Amino acid sequence: MLAGTQLTAMLFGLALAFAGGALHIPDNAQEDDTADITLDALPELPDWAHTPLPDFTGYQDTAEKKAAFFSYLYPRIVLANTRILMLRDKLDYAATLETLDEPETQWLERQADRLRVDAETGSAEQFEMLKRRLDVLPPSLVMAQAANESAWGTSRFAREGNNLFGQWCFSKGCGLVPLARADGASHEVAAFESPYASIRAYITNINRHDTYRAVRNERELAREEGRFPDGNELARGLIGYSERGAAYVKEIQAMIRHNNLGYYDREFRELIGKDTGIPALMQLATGEESRFETSGIARKEG
Repeated sequence: MLAGTQLTAMLFGLALAFAGGALHIPDNAQEDDTADITLDALPELPDWAHTPLPDFTGYQDTAEKKAAFFSYLYPRIVLANTRILMLRDKLDYAATLETLDEPETQWLERQADRLRVDAETGSAEQFEMLKRRLDVLPPSLVMAQAANESAWGTSRFAREGNNLFGQWCFSKGCGLVPLARADGASHEVAAFESPYASIRAYITNINRHDTYRAVRNERELAREEGRFPDGNELARGLIGYSERGAAYVKEIQAMIRHNNLGYYDREFRELIGKDTGIPALMQLATGEESRFETSGIARKEG
């Protein structure tokens, strides 16, 4: 954890920066949150965020493999969510300003472009739309989809491209060519620098693509009711993620239930607590990986 003086310096800098799986919807899969760190007032990613994917092929015991997989994913999901909450806090602050200076205007324009919000910069409509899209996903949902799409971290795309969610890309050489790609198809399965980058890109995709509007609506309803979003409920909005449709949704929901993934939602909710201000979030965003360790153990599927 950063020392108090280092944290104070980073917070001061933050203030200055601001004041100053089969059918995967095409998207910019490589998007992550490492660009424009100074402009967007996010701290540098901790070193552990770049840790490569462990080898999950060597596990003989299914329960042990699941526990190891979830233990690896959870800190990275928390980190991605924490950084989103920092940006969300910044959005709330911008909404209170009577007049937007150039740095605030540029920041809003970058977020609107990244999240595909088409509204006048600084308008009430833009703030409302950004608030809906700049939000976290429950760990249970992320974990279940990662397990499903990456075969518990053992798929070729996970091992060779750090791609845990089957995200596509469309520039030649942007990823791995599927072995069974249809004649005439040009897509590749995106390759990422780290599994964390895959998680971050996946969350961005859910947050901005029209296909997943139902996920965002369910999340917004939970917030309005004072509840933390439930992964099992949000999964209903994933019907367009796979050509399997409703069967895919049921499979993701079953994985959440059978593996007790709601446990990680509760852990995250307690970790964040009621304090989502910048100082508390900065402590999480710059902490050691061990800060996010849990005692949760995956259960065998029934």
